[in-house]
Amino acid sequence: MRSLQDRLPAESATENTGALKILVAEDSAADRLILQSMLQRSGHEVVLAEDGESAITAFSECHPDLVFLDVIMPNVNGIEAARRIKSLAGDELVPVIFLTSLADAESLATCLDAGGDDFLSKPYNQIVLDSKIKAFSRMREMHRTVAHQKDQIALHNKHLIQEQNVAKQVFDKIAHAGALKLDIIRYYMSALAVFNGDVLLAEVSPRGSLFVVLGDFTGHGLPAAIGSMPLAATFYGMVGKGFSLADILREINQKLYQTLPVGLFCCATCVDINFKKNRISVWNGGLPDNILYRHKTRTYERVKSSHLPLGVLSNRDFKADTQVLHLEPGDHFLMWSDGIQEARNRAGVMFGEDNINAVLDSSLDASAVYAQILKNVQEHIGSTEKDDDISLVDITFPEDDSKVQGLVPKSGMRNGYLEDWELTLTLVASSLKTFNPLSLLIHVISEVPGLRQNSSVLYTVLSELFNNALEHGVLGLESSIKSSPTGFAEYYRLRKEGLEALTEAFVRFEFRHEVRENGGMLTITVVDSGKGFVPQDLPLTGDPQKLPASAQYYGRGLTLVASICDSLQILPPGNRVRVQFSWNYEE
Repeated sequence: MRSLQDRLPAESATENTGALKILVAEDSAADRLILQSMLQRSGHEVVLAEDGESAITAFSECHPDLVFLDVIMPNVNGIEAARRIKSLAGDELVPVIFLTSLADAESLATCLDAGGDDFLSKPYNQIVLDSKIKAFSRMREMHRTVAHQKDQIALHNKHLIQEQNVAKQVFDKIAHAGALKLDIIRYYMSALAVFNGDVLLAEVSPRGSLFVVLGDFTGHGLPAAIGSMPLAATFYGMVGKGFSLADILREINQKLYQTLPVGLFCCATCVDINFKKNRISVWNGGLPDNILYRHKTRTYERVKSSHLPLGVLSNRDFKADTQVLHLEPGDHFLMWSDGIQEARNRAGVMFGEDNINAVLDSSLDASAVYAQILKNVQEHIGSTEKDDDISLVDITFPEDDSKVQGLVPKSGMRNGYLEDWELTLTLVASSLKTFNPLSLLIHVISEVPGLRQNSSVLYTVLSELFNNALEHGVLGLESSIKSSPTGFAEYYRLRKEGLEALTEAFVRFEFRHEVRENGGMLTITVVDSGKGFVPQDLPLTGDPQKLPASAQYYGRGLTLVASICDSLQILPPGNRVRVQFSWNYEE
């Protein structure tokens, strides 16, 4: 059988000349000769056959564009020949026109059932003959175009599936199972396409809290993959480093806002379950109501969506506030995508909110609610093809600690991140002239789980300590120069000249971090090559805004640092400043 590509050159020739290759099977020599003459007069190539058997053989050898078959022929009659010719033609459209003098409707219907496309009554009329041939020629051209488009669609669909499979493989590596394997989490996710528009992520933070995100992106397949990958990468990276839920939400929202095109966003529910404090913090942006089902009373509380989806607003307008609920042993938290309510049966009727409420109001045991909702949805859909992704998640607050043992790492940290460590960085004169070390130092400090959320505060501390060491220690500048507004310009002129003339000098940072019960202690010592100094009459604790009026323009740096840190020491001879900063995981 010829492929579509094999046919294209011949089809193109036919299209240009209007001539067709036509098979005529007629047992009457006179009728056969008449029809041959009429067809050749119209410019067509004619292949002749005397009976049904020779017609089938000729079709296999010559591959005609059109077939004329007498109904009543020896060996194999026209009806059986039509069936076998249509079988040999396969997907290719080869019109079969029966040559007949039959008039009864039943006989004509039998011819059509055998694969015939039309009739040509005897005696033959040239005008009718040419009209039928032109009509079927147009039909063949239309069929050829449709077949070519079908092949193109199939090819594009194959490429699309391949691209989605590649995207899914990449996504599966980024969005690993995480904590989804925990016994306290049950979930069902049924994808409409290769790549699910819904995404479910779960991970345990260094302080032992369980973070879970259920997201529902607009669209399916590759459009959903565009947002799912940065969402998953950001989520796992930040949870593992001890970020708060608010920080994680803001970062994900900013990434999606910058990445996704207009009209593509992620409805999501994000939760932080604190097993120590027996509470759950919930952020719902655009998903259906979440349900906290109470084990003891067999009642439930709703957490409604109070935010816009992720990726809609810039971080300036984005709100990360959460609803906090107390948990009791055996309570269940359920969340789902809108594919649950919008699941349709064969009649097109949606599952709807009422069916969910019926399950919730049935006073089932908390552990049975998830299974009952899922069972009812699947029975409602039946064998109907889904028109949206369906996701359902159930998180159980355990009745004893055995199911959460091992969630909290022994040190409160996670492998792969800084715990107890020391670091020394020394900047000599050439670097002091051109390099600001603060970004580098903050980057290192941020590798400590929990410290990243204090990075802005620590930046202020390091900035003040560095400027104090460089300007007052190394360059020997007096703060009192800045006692008036005009003194600032003079101060920074001297600073610039001092750096340009600098030859032998250094500033050294010494860091030490120690892990503690629920956080850690960071000790920072800054040493400079200056002769040392001791600030006079300036408090090293308290509010820098309450300094004496004479010191409002200068001398505020160390006081500000002292108000931030747990302690501040100026060690003899005054060129060594040490601060201690303690931090705790968010409770």
